[in-house]
Amino acid sequence: MTLVLVHGNPETPAIWDPMCAALAERGDGIEGEGIEVVALSPPGFGAPVPDGFGATMAEYRDWLVAELEALSARPDGTPVDLLGHDWGGGHVMRIAMERPDLIRSWCIDMIGLFDRDYEWHDAAQVWQSPDGEASIERMISRPDDQRIPFYAGMGMGTAVATALVPHINADMGTSILALYRDAAQPAMARLGEGLEAAAARPGLCVLATGDHFTGGDHKHRRCAERAGAQLVELADVGHWWMCENPELAAQTVASWVASLDAGGAASA
Repeated sequence: MTLVLVHGNPETPAIWDPMCAALAERGDGIEGEGIEVVALSPPGFGAPVPDGFGATMAEYRDWLVAELEALSARPDGTPVDLLGHDWGGGHVMRIAMERPDLIRSWCIDMIGLFDRDYEWHDAAQVWQSPDGEASIERMISRPDDQRIPFYAGMGMGTAVATALVPHINADMGTSILALYRDAAQPAMARLGEGLEAAAARPGLCVLATGDHFTGGDHKHRRCAERAGAQLVELADVGHWWMCENPELAAQTVASWVASLDAGGAASA
């Protein structure tokens, strides 16, 4: 099978490095039994922005559909387990709801964004406002020796922040503004009306207890139930749980994949 990882904002595939290293160290099958790990970069977030790409939610969905179709078309194409973090989880959820034929299972850590009562966090509301351009300019123009400790302190850690920060640039800034403005409410609530369709494939919702971007535990739990997904709670970690405690993240992912291989519901 293929484990496909999709990151969010303001990120690159570097956020997965600690977890993937921990998976390799476990030696319990993620790399040892033909399981391929593929980290995809959404356009503008560690990958070039194609000409004419508007960075809307629908365009990111279509981008991910094309990536998954390419994987399934390979001669050795194998079932895909799709894991998304932050906005990567938003893109993954569109696949779970609208193109479940492309995946075996899905896992995200931000399903609360699809709740009917979700309110965007403070930074997102600024990006959605006329002050968004000025906010992004401050974000991308600060020197790296200021940005690296800032993001490291938020939970990424120094190594990941060092690898990621050079990619927080004008392309990413433009993509942030377009994506968040397209997702201004009631857009997310409307998408959430289709959550029940995600039950077509086994789902796992990660609830990091220190993550303050997902709108509150009750929204997370309510949406997971509607999507027919199991919920696993990760204690003492925040938004970047895969960086803060990579061993716990690896255990969660390995248990999820093992349960799917055994034909059961995802567990951790």
